[in-house]
Amino acid sequence: MKVLLVNGSPHKNGCTHAALEEVGRALEGEGVHTDWFWIGNRPLTGCLGCGYCATHGACHYQDRVNEFLEAAKDYDGFVFGAPVHFASAAASMSAFLDRAFYTDQCAGLGRFAFKPGAVVVSARRAGTTATLDQLNKYLLYAQMPIPSSRYWNMVHGKTPEEVRQDKEGMQIMRVLGRNMAWLLGCIQAGRQAGLPLPEQETRINTNYIR
Repeated sequence: MKVLLVNGSPHKNGCTHAALEEVGRALEGEGVHTDWFWIGNRPLTGCLGCGYCATHGACHYQDRVNEFLEAAKDYDGFVFGAPVHFASAAASMSAFLDRAFYTDQCAGLGRFAFKPGAVVVSARRAGTTATLDQLNKYLLYAQMPIPSSRYWNMVHGKTPEEVRQDKEGMQIMRVLGRNMAWLLGCIQAGRQAGLPLPEQETRINTNYIR
């Protein structure tokens, strides 16, 4: 089993990395292999709604989003991490996830459905719960089982060193990693027992006028 740790911070080895690192350590301790994907610190545009992905199987912009989607097919689960900027996820991470999940759906790539996913957030002080709510919606949208921890998946600190001093936050990350490993094991056991995935209906899209 393999999990991809997705670092949505412009700082490759910053506070978000410290949180994801603790989750990864717990996963590895339970026999789950982890790899890293950093979205980088170059500007990432948001989705244009151009429809290119629906006909070409990839986003129009050839950047880290398409690289991520190509890599994602080989993983059984994902942990997405982001810093809090003005009580929401960093703009680059929001743009990244908007395009990644929209492309996956419109192109029918199937990179996320029924694969466990979790989000973790890092903040100096506040805005974490709003950011968790924002990021969890991507997972819900994509039919991803969401493992929980024993509190909200957040850490606090201005530097990676301060984050590592957040004893409760670090424990939350470890519990999340172990719970995710357990859920991955349950899914694998079900697959080996011949349990099929839920039946899928053709998607119905409506608006409030029709």
